[in-house]
Amino acid sequence: MKMFAWFGKKLQHLCSVLCGQLTLSTKSLFFLAACLCRFLLQQTNPLLVQIIYFVSLSSIGFGFLKIFKPRTSSPSFTPRNLDLFFTSVSSATVSSMSTVEMEVFSNPQLITITILMFVGGEVFTSMVGLHFIRSRLKTELDKIAASHARLSTTQPIIVDDQIELGSISKSKLDASKPENDDVDDDGDGEVIVSVYDETLHSSFGATSENLRYLSMKHLGFVILGYLVVVHVIGVLGVSLYIEVISSAKMVLKNKGLNRFTFSVFTVISTFASCGFVPTNENMVVFRKNSGMLLMLVPQVLLGNTLYPCCLRFCVWLLGKFNYKKRETRYLLKKTEEVGYKHLLSREYSIFLVATVFGFIVVQIVVFCSMDWNSQGLVGMNVYEKFVGVLFQSVNSRHSGETIVDLSILSSAILVLFVVMMYLPPYTSFLPLKDHEKDSEIRKRKGKLMENLIFSQLSYLVIFVILVCITERKNLKEDPLNFNVLNIVIEVISAYGNVGFSTGYSCKRQLHPEANCEDKWFGFVGKWSDEGKIILILVMFFGRLKKFNMNGGKAWKLL
Repeated sequence: MKMFAWFGKKLQHLCSVLCGQLTLSTKSLFFLAACLCRFLLQQTNPLLVQIIYFVSLSSIGFGFLKIFKPRTSSPSFTPRNLDLFFTSVSSATVSSMSTVEMEVFSNPQLITITILMFVGGEVFTSMVGLHFIRSRLKTELDKIAASHARLSTTQPIIVDDQIELGSISKSKLDASKPENDDVDDDGDGEVIVSVYDETLHSSFGATSENLRYLSMKHLGFVILGYLVVVHVIGVLGVSLYIEVISSAKMVLKNKGLNRFTFSVFTVISTFASCGFVPTNENMVVFRKNSGMLLMLVPQVLLGNTLYPCCLRFCVWLLGKFNYKKRETRYLLKKTEEVGYKHLLSREYSIFLVATVFGFIVVQIVVFCSMDWNSQGLVGMNVYEKFVGVLFQSVNSRHSGETIVDLSILSSAILVLFVVMMYLPPYTSFLPLKDHEKDSEIRKRKGKLMENLIFSQLSYLVIFVILVCITERKNLKEDPLNFNVLNIVIEVISAYGNVGFSTGYSCKRQLHPEANCEDKWFGFVGKWSDEGKIILILVMFFGRLKKFNMNGGKAWKLL
């Protein structure tokens, strides 16, 4: 018995040692992997990083959509692999272009699409990008701190996990002291600097670079809070509306959709400017639910065109409550030095708000003038029509949710929507000239590659031509559906990551097909496989268009 007890203790000791070694090895591997990822992200071109990110995200999403079974009334129907990959790309790039009806997807597939839209949205990806910029800055500060620690001949630096106290000569500090920093002079020719931060290990706690690091960290938490609060309020609002309004609840019940899944899916899709809705008809089926439409309008603006203005307001508001005042002052005054493109200056933010609402007003006026009595608004009273037109006008700039069949709208409205979809989200009438940027662009014109890059419009023309080539047979045989205007709308919608589509109608066929059936998916659903692949490239190109906004500068039209 003693021998068995001794053997058991030895075995237990061996197992505990092995478990400890295994845990230590796992932590080491994760640490090395994290360091490797951080190194690659810091050394790799940002464009290449985002290409890899969106392609990988789309591939993973396709895998999950393939694993989960669809929810369809026809057991014999299963979405093709190309259509599933197209849907995954459309979700990850927040484009909401569709080749299959949304009610085909089961609840697990809808959850997968929801996750893709959330992690593919601009607010989330920019927040992650800000984190890596801050990590790169921290690495540089650590190197500077290490070099100063080796060369320092004064009192050594005491570094703690939560507080740094450094004693350096006043002459050295004056060379690097930023304006408006909080510095305490002890009167003996030396300055004591205190910086509270859990991760910052630099001896120059009051330098401008350290203040930039702390400000970026503060901004990251503001964005995270903004993201969480807006989504929570949106989901609670839509869920409460569905519970209270019987007509909205009945729609979801008849379609067999989970109410909570619908609320989360729709709010995330709207905020991310995707435009997917779990119903086949998008928001057409809710066109008389003006309360829901008015709830979603702020979600569209807060997650897209007005995001920089609202972010700046949140930073300012927190500063008014004496929270992180130094960081707040830095963020509001040094927007360009922060390196976060969504944090705009005060002047730019003001003009952006005016431009956004100006575009909305123009669209409302034109829509009401041209299509107030259109077939798509039949059966709605004046209030419902106005709210519907407002909702449609707000969504034309990058969200893509719709309450009307676009194919029955006048051509003037469609052309106006094309212009709105083409414009970048932060387009603004800004009567100010940035001479430094102009001179910087002129200096860069000497580079060969930048001279060879085309403008955004040139690439779109190329894509339209390629689609016309792949669909040339349908252009001849079915000209009412396959016309150049519909193709242009589809391509510009994919480029702008909007999701507007004129769809396909069997009634417009010149030579009616006996087995033709109208479906609630985009016009691209009737394209050839080659045309769908081209539109996949357009969606990727549109999601990454921020890297080529200055393309085509070498071309001069005289």
